[in-house]
Order: sequence, then structure tokens, then C-alpha cells
Amino acid sequence: MNLIEDLRWRGLVAQSTDEAALLESLKKPITLYIGFDPTAPSLHVGNLVVLLVLRRFQLAGHNPIALVGGATGLVGDPSGRNDERTLNSSEVVEEWVSRIRKQVSAFLDFDAKTNPALVVNNLDWTSPLSAIEFLRDIGKHFSVNQMLAKDSVSSRLEAGGISYTEFSYQVLQAYDYLELFRRNNCTLQLGGSDQWGNIVAGLDLIRRVEQGSAHALTVPLLAKADGTKFGKTAGGSVWLDPEMTSPYAFFQFWLNTEDKDVINFLKVFSFLSHEDIEALDIAHTANPGLREAHRALARELTTLVHGADTTSRVEAAARALFGQGELSELDEKTLAGALAELPRTVISKDAQIPTWVDLLASTGVVDSKSAARRIVKEGGAYLNNVKISGEDFAPQKSDFLCGKYAILRKGKRDLACVELV
Repeated sequence: MNLIEDLRWRGLVAQSTDEAALLESLKKPITLYIGFDPTAPSLHVGNLVVLLVLRRFQLAGHNPIALVGGATGLVGDPSGRNDERTLNSSEVVEEWVSRIRKQVSAFLDFDAKTNPALVVNNLDWTSPLSAIEFLRDIGKHFSVNQMLAKDSVSSRLEAGGISYTEFSYQVLQAYDYLELFRRNNCTLQLGGSDQWGNIVAGLDLIRRVEQGSAHALTVPLLAKADGTKFGKTAGGSVWLDPEMTSPYAFFQFWLNTEDKDVINFLKVFSFLSHEDIEALDIAHTANPGLREAHRALARELTTLVHGADTTSRVEAAARALFGQGELSELDEKTLAGALAELPRTVISKDAQIPTWVDLLASTGVVDSKSAARRIVKEGGAYLNNVKISGEDFAPQKSDFLCGKYAILRKGKRDLACVELV
């Protein structure tokens, strides 16, 4: 199975230019790129879809370029938006460019002997251009009629309008492709399916300016089986930065994938073989309650993004929270990440610690103190996985893990956190 067939099997092909010509070109190593704009201080799991496609191309022997948009990030991509993006300062964009360059670098091999990866910033070739040069040398090759017909522009016009700044984004992206074609002989641009119009504009520009030929390949925008947006939780986006989404929360995000989505996500995000994924599919269909496919997905992605050691720690934390491991063995950072999403109550280190009943009621896990007392009577009350039996039981300072956290458990699954501050 060739690379394109593998991508299609994984559901990663939406549109392409002349596929026969693309397949022919891929018989030899080519240079290709994907662009990432610094619209936040971190990439999120949605960005992984195309970033991992770039990695697949490198593993197949091709030369990957990850472009971080220091220039386009200052302008704003209108794709997928109904209103104008708030423009960030050049200082903020510069900082985010630096952070995202570091992130994308973790997924590519820069030491490969024959096809090392490259990270570039489009501000390097855009900032030296004057406005007059850009309009005369690049802008003259664009038809306003064609630009207005692009989906990202036409939808915004229907929604109420678009600024000249965001209208010009497609010209800047096309210019990126031209420059990489000139500098690196880059002949393939990858992107999400919402980028098709911008990528094709780059192909036209290469043809007009350099009389050259290049290719485009887009990846479907990922959605969940129920039609809702992928990569969002109640707390917002799931980020790759461990300071923005803890590795524990990251692991749990994948572990909590809906049954209908888990095999598809294994195809899209994991580097497991077809045989391994098909075996997990069979096991999942036979007994979905075992959640083998979910655990494989969570381990694969957490290891890919945060490393094997971190994955081991967060799995240990997940087991320990529910009484299947030692809470005392968890380091403070892993423990804090594991507790971050739990209902909690905060008390002062100088205050007298209330009873377990009072603490559980204050977290909101139960509606009242009487409900908390009933849990104690029924034998379902735990502090740090140790059953308590008295309604007047109050934790001691020595019960707090890492000197800061105590874990309340109601029954088998309902957890809450008490934090000393």
C-alpha cells in the first residue's frame, strides 16, 4: 500500500490536484509543507491531524517543512469564522511563533540523514517586502473575482463583510507557497479542507510567476460521530502544552472518546499498523466494555505528545485515584494535574480542618450534609482511598498528599479534592 492509499484508509484525504501526477511525483522524495498560524500560545489536538500527516510523509522518505506564520499570524485567516479576528501585537505573535516552532519540532526528525525536517517563519521573506513591491510583484497576479469566490471570503460577505486585511490573507498564503517553491523546491502543500482555496491560489501563483507545477492535498476537518466539534471539552480546547492542558487531562480526553469514534481516531492519530487497528476494532466490537481501543488511543497519543515516562505517571495516577495504586507515590505535578478537573473546596492551612461530611458537602458532590452523612453510614465514604466510618471524622494536616491535597471519594467513582492554601 502506497502512502496515499494509507492516508485514504485512515480517512485523511479530502481533495487533491491531479492524483495520478501526485502519485508519480511521490515515487521520488519531494519537499512538502504545512503552515500553522500562531493564533494561540499552543497548538491544540485539532492541529495534530495535519501535523501527523506531515510526519507520515517524512517517515515515507519525503522532506517536510513546518511553516509557522509570523506574518500571516499578524493578519488573520478568515476561514471558518463569521467575524473579524482580534489582531494580536507583534510582540505577542513573536512569542507564540517561538512556542509553536518548538512544539512542531517535537513531531519531526531534524537529524534524519537523507530527509531532515525544516521549520521556517514566513515573516523572514514577507517583512523585507514593501507594500508597493508586494502589490506590483504579487498582487497583480490575483483576480479579485476569483478571490471573492473563495468559500472563506464569500461566507464572510454573506455574514456581514470582511476587512481588506483578512481578504488579503489568501495572497499571503499563496506567496508562502511561491517562496518555498523557489527556495526549497517545495512542490506539495498540505492543509485542512478549509484551506483548499488558499492552496490552489498558491498553485496558480507558482504557475504564473515561475511557470512551475506543484500539488495540493487536503485533509478532512475532523468531526465526532455525533456531528459535534472535535477537540473541545467543557473546559475549552485540548492543548498540546502541558501547562495549558495537563498530561492527565490529555490522557483522559482520549480515554473518554465515544465508542463510535475510537477506531476512527486510532486511524487518524496513531501510528499503529492496519493489522493492529483492525485487531483492536474486532476486540472493541466483541466487548466494548473492556475499552482496549480507548486505552490504546490514550497511550499512543499521550506518549506521542508528552513522552512514555509521563504516560506511565498519568496512568499510575488514574489507577491510584480509584484505589488501584498508591497515592503517596505520585509526584506533586502529576497529582495536581490529575485533580485539576475535580470538584474541589479550598481551606486555609491556618484554619481548623472541617469534618469529611462538611468537606464533601462544600465540594458540591452532594446536595447536603445529610446526604454526606448517609454516605458514611452506608460505607461509601473514603479519604485518600481509605474508608472512614465516623460522621465526625476530620482529616489531619498529615493526611494531605504533598502537603496540599486530600481526595474525597463517594462510592466507587465520584471524586472531589480538598486543597490547602
